[in-house]
Amino acid sequence: MEPLESADSEGSAKAIPTSNSINKIISERSAEIVAGGNVFYNPVQEFNRDLSISVLNVYFQRLIKERQAHKKPHKKDANGNGEQQPEEKSSAKTETSYVAGTKYDDGMRILEALSATGLRSIRYAKEIAGVKEIVANDLSKQAVEAIKENVKHNRVEHLIEPSHADAMTLMYLSTSKSKQFDCIDLDPYGCPNRFLDGAIQAIVDGGLLLVTATDMAVLAGNAPEACYVKYGSVPLRMKSCHEMALRILLHCIETHANRYGKYIVPLLSISADFYVRIFVRVFSSQAKCKYSMSKQSMIYQCTGCDTYTLHPLGTIKPNPTPSNPNQVKFGIPTGPPVTDKCEHCGHKHHLGGPVWSDPIHDKTFVRDLLNEIEKKPLQELGTQKRLVGMLTVVLEELEDVPLYYTLDKLCCVLKLEIVPILKFRSAILHAGYKVSFSHAYKNSIKTNAPASVLWDILRCWNKRHPVKAERMIDGTPIKAILSKECSKVYEFDNIHPEANPKSRKQALSRFQANPTPHWGPGTRATIMIGEDKIEKSFRNQNKKQKHKVPANPNDCQDFNGDEGEVQKTKVPKIDSDDLDVKMET
Repeated sequence: MEPLESADSEGSAKAIPTSNSINKIISERSAEIVAGGNVFYNPVQEFNRDLSISVLNVYFQRLIKERQAHKKPHKKDANGNGEQQPEEKSSAKTETSYVAGTKYDDGMRILEALSATGLRSIRYAKEIAGVKEIVANDLSKQAVEAIKENVKHNRVEHLIEPSHADAMTLMYLSTSKSKQFDCIDLDPYGCPNRFLDGAIQAIVDGGLLLVTATDMAVLAGNAPEACYVKYGSVPLRMKSCHEMALRILLHCIETHANRYGKYIVPLLSISADFYVRIFVRVFSSQAKCKYSMSKQSMIYQCTGCDTYTLHPLGTIKPNPTPSNPNQVKFGIPTGPPVTDKCEHCGHKHHLGGPVWSDPIHDKTFVRDLLNEIEKKPLQELGTQKRLVGMLTVVLEELEDVPLYYTLDKLCCVLKLEIVPILKFRSAILHAGYKVSFSHAYKNSIKTNAPASVLWDILRCWNKRHPVKAERMIDGTPIKAILSKECSKVYEFDNIHPEANPKSRKQALSRFQANPTPHWGPGTRATIMIGEDKIEKSFRNQNKKQKHKVPANPNDCQDFNGDEGEVQKTKVPKIDSDDLDVKMET
């Protein structure tokens, strides 16, 4: 192999042509891979890989502390009774420092079930401290050959074991305790559902499961019947669809775990770019599984004003006894929590769910993660600024408030002039409620204030900027909501001290714009770098319009693919009787 050019200083992916025109050398952070043929690589996912590396580093630090806490060294006294040793003697091993790129017998066993080029596994080996073994698996023989070549080139043979197998079969063959993995990373093309059952069984108690889903159209409500088939939940088309996607995926993982007496604890749940990324720990406990029913909820959404109401599937009430003061009683709630028609606008409801309605982040873990990212070596990640911005917003989120409203949608329902975001947040805070942004949407309103308060605030705003009289039509949400009087006067002008959060004050990179002109999820098993993807985009442009009859049969458009110009040319007039389709006049 020819010597490679130096990688970009910020660790961004770039393609460098070699003597072999088929292959390209791709550099990302510490890894260099040779991509050729139909092996999949997407540079936009660098943020995903950087976040995963950061989470795994912090998770291992927590794992070491937990292992030390569970170890209780004892010594025998004269009577043969156990006596705990002093802390200074038992804490000698906690001082062990772990270095990335080195193999440790007490380190993590990681499975990347769908490795493609092996780039992620190579970066894990080079950038995660405390690795015992990484199994880089792929179903494609060509991909496995590429993994072997890339592993050898990056000199991480002592940490990475290439595997050529079906991912589900590999995980089902790893269910025994001696073969289970500490971490399993599932990053498939589309829906991860079929891999979840094997992953839940192949992961150790307390292990970390990393899951990506890129079929956002299904999760966001465009095809509810398909979402029910894949994830066992019915999505609703609402502005908070990105957070709903996270909660649908968490619900799906939890139901898979419950079948085997296991349950999940979300550490971090992210909606970014064109996908969602979940980091959850999987624990075994039949008793704790009984709490799962109360963590799932159905959603009622008004078809008129989009107001939503959550209804949990189960309830938990304290039921202390002298022998067990922490005993609880599980029950089934009564309902529904809404009337036949919406109390705000009089329209009917859609029913969706179930979705995960418990917190989707562990704030303590996120705080530790943010601290590590702001220090070396994670400080040198290519997407570090975006990581800091997004995690800061995650810390600011209200953790006990599922889903969110959006300010533009609330004002759109009433055809109101949009309220400045700080004034609207101030009105909520002055009224005695909490409010935050969501990392999933820029103008999100995540608040514990009931919907009646939000509509009341907008009624108060309507007095300042009234809606035109002709819009007040009977039967519309505008007429139903604005016809009511305000219950109180809300404060807009006095900006509340907490209205402008830290992430906004410091102008952090909170909501990423599309990073490149051709960024999306891409095409299955295709190298999506540089000019290759751009050429493909041009090649497929107007592909489906080639054989359509022009709207004006006397004009047609010729597309010049080389120069990208559209030229009009005259064609002979066509009698409408000669056309096979009915022309609109």
